[in-house]
Amino acid sequence: MFILSPLPYKYDVLEPYIDVRTMEIHYTKHHQGYVNKLNETVKNYPELQKKTVAELLENLDAVPEDVRIAVRNFGGGVWNHTLFWNCMKHDGGGEPKGKLAEQIKKDFGSFEEFKKKFSDAAKKLFGSGWAWLVADGKRLKVMLSQNQDRPLSDGLTPLLTLDVWEHAYYLKYQNRRDEFVDNWWHLVDWDKVEKRYDR
Repeated sequence: MFILSPLPYKYDVLEPYIDVRTMEIHYTKHHQGYVNKLNETVKNYPELQKKTVAELLENLDAVPEDVRIAVRNFGGGVWNHTLFWNCMKHDGGGEPKGKLAEQIKKDFGSFEEFKKKFSDAAKKLFGSGWAWLVADGKRLKVMLSQNQDRPLSDGLTPLLTLDVWEHAYYLKYQNRRDEFVDNWWHLVDWDKVEKRYDR
């Protein structure tokens, strides 16, 4: 059965930009909840239990129709959150280097233009969802997904994601999503993002 992946840091590591209480609730209640619901969804499908979450999401058409939407939603919640935690670190921020930096400049004009495009998308997303930096081959794109959808199901490679569901920021920022998005850039772990791009 599927398990909750361990956090790569303690709950207080992302302070002051993401507070301890938000991290604890987000991880132990929301992320764990998606794991529990995914396990409940596939309990009668041993062939699905043998796959990774990514394998399920990459080929949703192969998932039995009666559980396909639930696997899409709960599996997406598991996968998206796991990536989200691994896009951040305490001393993050700054700018990427190497091939990723070069491609950002090529596809967006500059890092600042990319950052603005990503931030504007995250701030303007209606309702709950995610902002993404993805690779389509080597080309980079900014995109959005609603609820727990993800670019993985569209054949794209997710490199960086930001959770803009209210539970990701409401305790600290209330309805100030824009402030949350602006502060989140201090946490981005570009080393990990670069490794995903260079594979």
